[in-house]
Amino acid sequence: MSPGKEFEGTQLREKWANKMEFVFAMAGEIIGLGNIWRFPYLCYKNGGGVFLIPYCVFLFLCGIPVFFLETALGQYTSEGGVTAWRKICPMFEGVGIASQVIVIYLNIYYIVVLAWGIFYLINSFKSPLPWSTCDNYWNTCKCFLALARLCSYTHLGFISSLCVCLHVSLFHRHRVLRVSDDMSLTKVHWDLALCLLLAWVICYFCIWKGIKCTGKVVYFTASFPYLMLLILFIRGVTLPGASEGLSFYLTPDFSRLSDPYVWRDAGTQVFFSYAVCQGVLTALGSYNKYNNNCYRDCLALCCLNSATSIFAGFVVFSVLGSMASNLGVSIHEVATAGPGLAFIAYPQALSMLPAPSFWAVLFFLMIIFLGLDTQFVCVESLATAITDMFPRQLRRPRAREILVLVIAIVCFLLGLVFVTEGGIVLFQVVDTYGPSGTSLLIIACAECIVVSWVYGADRFCHNIEDMIGYFPFPVLKYCWMFITPLICGRLFMVDGYIPGAWVSILGILLVATPLICIPVYVLVSLYRNGNNMTTPSRDLRQAKPHKPVLTLCGYVIFKAQVPPNRSVADRNEKMMMEEPSRV
Repeated sequence: MSPGKEFEGTQLREKWANKMEFVFAMAGEIIGLGNIWRFPYLCYKNGGGVFLIPYCVFLFLCGIPVFFLETALGQYTSEGGVTAWRKICPMFEGVGIASQVIVIYLNIYYIVVLAWGIFYLINSFKSPLPWSTCDNYWNTCKCFLALARLCSYTHLGFISSLCVCLHVSLFHRHRVLRVSDDMSLTKVHWDLALCLLLAWVICYFCIWKGIKCTGKVVYFTASFPYLMLLILFIRGVTLPGASEGLSFYLTPDFSRLSDPYVWRDAGTQVFFSYAVCQGVLTALGSYNKYNNNCYRDCLALCCLNSATSIFAGFVVFSVLGSMASNLGVSIHEVATAGPGLAFIAYPQALSMLPAPSFWAVLFFLMIIFLGLDTQFVCVESLATAITDMFPRQLRRPRAREILVLVIAIVCFLLGLVFVTEGGIVLFQVVDTYGPSGTSLLIIACAECIVVSWVYGADRFCHNIEDMIGYFPFPVLKYCWMFITPLICGRLFMVDGYIPGAWVSILGILLVATPLICIPVYVLVSLYRNGNNMTTPSRDLRQAKPHKPVLTLCGYVIFKAQVPPNRSVADRNEKMMMEEPSRV
């Protein structure tokens, strides 16, 4: 379908109302819970400040190149995460399908974190905080009651702090998760299910009307967490013992640079944090105007994301340092990663502050908004991909609302298994193997190879030049061609998983499902049209069709594949009239 031409009765594809909507939407997607509960812990765990060395290496040589590649691809093709790859190379449509499988994983399990956050937020309005005492119905074991009596009669701050530690752990395990001995996946906890339903209702109404609605919502959801971070930072650094926590966070241990797992952690953190290989960046970029300077936007967003991660470390470890000081223990004993940081360690630290309910409300509001914009942008990405695959059926009045509703209902029903007695175990498996480092690394390799060696790195750079008005930094081309695939391939060889029974079987299925889509769609393309498996769509604008599609050190690797005939010139001229190509 040529630009500007729509099927009869269908609606025109929307665009962002202005640049800031795109920037806020991207910021909301890439700045999430991983900045709060993953980066600070990895930094502390992997050598403190020295972790920034491998992190920056992967950021500049892998993260930014792939981040920009996906965003520019979406803007250039004006297509979602699947059809964008179909347009530039039909043979590798499976790369887009693979990324959407990972988005489906995220849409199903990631929102459970919001359900937990809503549950904690509701309980944060109680005084005293329910996780700060032992006088609760879920504390039924005799040993817990004995410790509760000890806490009641003692006036020693150290023992009282130990009691708080135990209370928070008990609340999380026996009140929120309610883990049972048989780890049943059939007994759903109704209150958590209601929180999950509320999270989906909020998510649905954030995006149900399309990007015109999403673009307005992200102004608040993307900026509000920064206000919360600033407030918690000011409070955290003024606490006694905060400097000790910051010292643990930043003190460099250069001996860790020889550990391959440190480099793997850095690489996977960059890929997780920047939401690459999920089709989300392509979807958001596809709503840009053709001449938007996505190159400048991507660099600014990458700087913002990494700065937020580093700043979040100050917020987290200042409070944890104060808690460790109160307990008289090392920071090693209170620092943790993932949900344990957000729902055990940090609430535990906040319980020791004056007016703990106030700080708990602020913290869980921040957690909810950090997760919310990431979640609804992922749903938006999936809806965009499906709509672009079936425009004749889905670009019609009220079709989008129905599509998003179907996605929400299906993902809600599938997500109920995570709010059962054994749901936390399944959550951890899916979190580890679903959007796994292995999947993301292989997809990143495939994306770089397709763009640089099949479609042509030079041709893609000329497309970008046509959009933004100047040629992108030449190093990007060589990152796509050599550096990024080689680094990702090397990381893939570092085994980061622990085998074990059914977990390994389920993990293999979760990793293999998206990756198998790539070779399967190569075969599908061969069956459909074996003569045009690598031919880009004729609808794509080619500003310099007479130029070689790939050169290396001045030598032509692949010659021009689109001759500068009159039909191409006419088509480009028409597109120039529809939308200017310069900033």
